[in-house]
Amino acid sequence: MTGGSLGLRTGSYGSLQNNAVLPIQTTPIFARKPSKMLLSGSRDKEKFLPWIRKIVGRRRVVLSFLLLFPVAVYLLLMSAITKDVYAPRPSRPVHTIRPNWTMLPGYDLSRVNHREQDIVFPPPVVRAGALPPGHPCKSFAVPPPPADKKRIGPRSCPVCYLPVEQAVALMPTVSSLSPVLKNLTYVSEENPIPTEPYGGSAFGGYPSLKQRNDSFDIKESMNVYCGFVKGNRPGRQTGFDIDDADLFEMEQCHGIVVASAIFGNYDIIQQPKNISEAAKRNICFYMFVDEDTGAYIKNSSTIDSTMKFGLWRVVVVRNLPYTDARRNGKVPKLLLHRIFPNVRFSIWIDGKLELVVDPYQILERFLWRKNANFAISRHYRRFDVFEEAEANKAAGKYENASIDHQVEFYKREGLAPYSSAKLPITSDVPEGCVIIREHIPITNLFTCLWFNEVDRFTSRDQISFSTVRDKIMSKVDWNVYMFMDCERRNFVVQAYHRDLLEYMNMMATAIHPPPALSNEMPRKVSPRTPIKKMPAKRGREKKSGSRRRRLRPGISRETNSF
Repeated sequence: MTGGSLGLRTGSYGSLQNNAVLPIQTTPIFARKPSKMLLSGSRDKEKFLPWIRKIVGRRRVVLSFLLLFPVAVYLLLMSAITKDVYAPRPSRPVHTIRPNWTMLPGYDLSRVNHREQDIVFPPPVVRAGALPPGHPCKSFAVPPPPADKKRIGPRSCPVCYLPVEQAVALMPTVSSLSPVLKNLTYVSEENPIPTEPYGGSAFGGYPSLKQRNDSFDIKESMNVYCGFVKGNRPGRQTGFDIDDADLFEMEQCHGIVVASAIFGNYDIIQQPKNISEAAKRNICFYMFVDEDTGAYIKNSSTIDSTMKFGLWRVVVVRNLPYTDARRNGKVPKLLLHRIFPNVRFSIWIDGKLELVVDPYQILERFLWRKNANFAISRHYRRFDVFEEAEANKAAGKYENASIDHQVEFYKREGLAPYSSAKLPITSDVPEGCVIIREHIPITNLFTCLWFNEVDRFTSRDQISFSTVRDKIMSKVDWNVYMFMDCERRNFVVQAYHRDLLEYMNMMATAIHPPPALSNEMPRKVSPRTPIKKMPAKRGREKKSGSRRRRLRPGISRETNSF
């Protein structure tokens, strides 16, 4: 039997993977020692035996052979396994993509009654000609997360942005088309009166359930409730009141606005970074605060007479419509189109976030390149409204009874757990701290109706998001672009809330207190004065308290104690 036949014995391992030919199949390991049956005659034996004795007599050669033989076998087997593991797999169709980290971070397929290989995602719709031919961003794919077992939880991932100059050049010159809805106006009432037990607030106008349901019937012209019901102009005696000087400046803002808010002195203002000169000249940056937060900013930082704090123009809001600071924050978050009537595009970021990418690049990447007019990131872990509601109750984000009432109401309207039947919609739960949108009638209607749900039910806008979206999508050809949360973390960095920062600083001071200052001057030591050296401890000295000291005669324990 030859060495080649040895290779054929092990060939079955390689045939399991695409009939790959392993190195062990073609490379003989070692030639076998000739058998005695092959020796013909005593003369051949006499010639062969002394040669064997000569080899065996050398112990070093034998030991080396015994050591090298298993090493060689091990190397051959490892090379075969490596070739088998990294052998190329057959290519898959582009339109069939397994839901992995790059598609659905945190997507728990055990909750969906479909096998993983049966879920088919359609290709993303990208506007033709948005990028020049051959541009690297056209073929850019998000790489898998780094294998770092020490770091768990959500993290950012790479995003392919265009240079600012190219992003500015791709800004649309005309507004996107609004499907069906062309003219949107808003209800105005001087003295709204509640007619139902769960009808919202005076700021929202107390719309009835019938008026709520009618607002989802999309028509060419519509008049809907959208906050600021009282008064003749949003921000002027409507609740959420803004000074006339600020209102005038807000009307002068055209094109793009970046907005945020801090109410209840809950966060510390984060200054945007990596902002281009073009954005500083042409984009408005507005930070809305209540009176307590405004007073804190004036006392703790430098702010000029125009209420500019870095890039932010700080607007103090008075006569807030709600006692809940989080609910007050939903007014500028969802109703920016009402207080910035001449703006075309807006980027909303929560007050705890720091913007670290130029707004032109963000708008190009998440709106203009995708031919979208509303973009929001999906939650990094949860995609089902029922799971989101339970998580809110567990975290104490709102009263459990109010959350249950809202979810039960949506269930009676047909809300069901998320499943693959809703694809290409990949989630029902957004990470709502960032909203990127174009101000056109259909997106303005969406945020109006979304705000009405927040006004009527709980302030947890993630619970009501999918209900409003799905109702509008059932009437018109419109959708929300939900991008990955790791992409959101690429252009905003989350900071700690102010109370948590103060607590962390207090704990750090308690653990490492600053050195105490003494009024006494340090005593000078004369160079001639000898310094006493403390006697070194003996190696066999017992620990204090391990054995009582033996007192000298005439000395009591009281006089010997410290």
